[in-house]
Amino acid sequence: MRRALLIGINNYPGTLRLGGCIEDIHCLKDAIERHGNGEKNFGVKLLEDVQTSEEIMKNIIELFHDDADVALLYFSGHGYVGATGAEIVTPQDVLNSGSYYKGIQMNDIMKIVHKSKVKNKIIILDCCHSGQIGKFDITDTTSVLGEGISILTACREDESAMEAGGHGLFTELLCSALQGGAADFNGNITIGSIYAYIDRSFGEWEQRPVFKTNVSAFVSLKKVEPKVPLRIFRELPNLFSSQDEIHSLDPSYEYTNCPEEQHKLVKPYANKDNVNKFKQLQQLQSIGLVEPVEEQYMYFAAMNSTGCRLTPLGKHYWRLVKNDNI
Repeated sequence: MRRALLIGINNYPGTLRLGGCIEDIHCLKDAIERHGNGEKNFGVKLLEDVQTSEEIMKNIIELFHDDADVALLYFSGHGYVGATGAEIVTPQDVLNSGSYYKGIQMNDIMKIVHKSKVKNKIIILDCCHSGQIGKFDITDTTSVLGEGISILTACREDESAMEAGGHGLFTELLCSALQGGAADFNGNITIGSIYAYIDRSFGEWEQRPVFKTNVSAFVSLKKVEPKVPLRIFRELPNLFSSQDEIHSLDPSYEYTNCPEEQHKLVKPYANKDNVNKFKQLQQLQSIGLVEPVEEQYMYFAAMNSTGCRLTPLGKHYWRLVKNDNI
């Protein structure tokens, strides 16, 4: 069983109103509800513009109450750091206090998560100061991240989370990652690959996402069509007889180098078998497993008769295929 609770709040009082949080949860729902092939993935519950902390806490308790395989909590709204730590804030919290002093303590959320028997517990927060959740405190044993917990937040504890184009900037990247941007060679998307995708998308001077985890292995959150078909991965030992071999190229690998094309031709002309190999090599280059030798592009490596070779990552996958592990 895989379920997700997605909470988005725009309707804060006065100048505190936000614009993209409801859109965020609908974007995320579309991204995780089904796998890339249309099969059912997460059972999703949306909470839009929920007014009180009590309602949110009731739903968080329900989310983590049994031994499901995966439970995912997502919140998009206001966050605040007060004297007692970081909080997520509802409209009623603001109306009752005139400030953010009575929101939901992130430590209280972590206490629920720590007690949960759910195998994989994932918390994703797109709000200001969200990086404080799960922060280690030597005086509080519940701050030590328990087994099976992963936390991904939009920013560090002293930063604000930005909006752009009707979305939280962090959530826009999160949805892009789940739509395939963070998929591995086999089409699996994990919370770890999502963090890596988002982290490299932010500039050095922008908000920085925070990732904390205590898992023995990442669970796949979604499966999409691989960028390169598995059958091409399995050709690696046929394309390279050893992991250190340079696969020699020449103009016969380039399909445009044939008499039917109206440009300068170079012998040897395009050869069907070599053209097919070259297409496979180019696909492997697109995901970082192959690189041209002495040229910037594979086209020129072929036309200038140099070659291509496996990258360190390519050598790793070559060994996996050679040992029949893929």
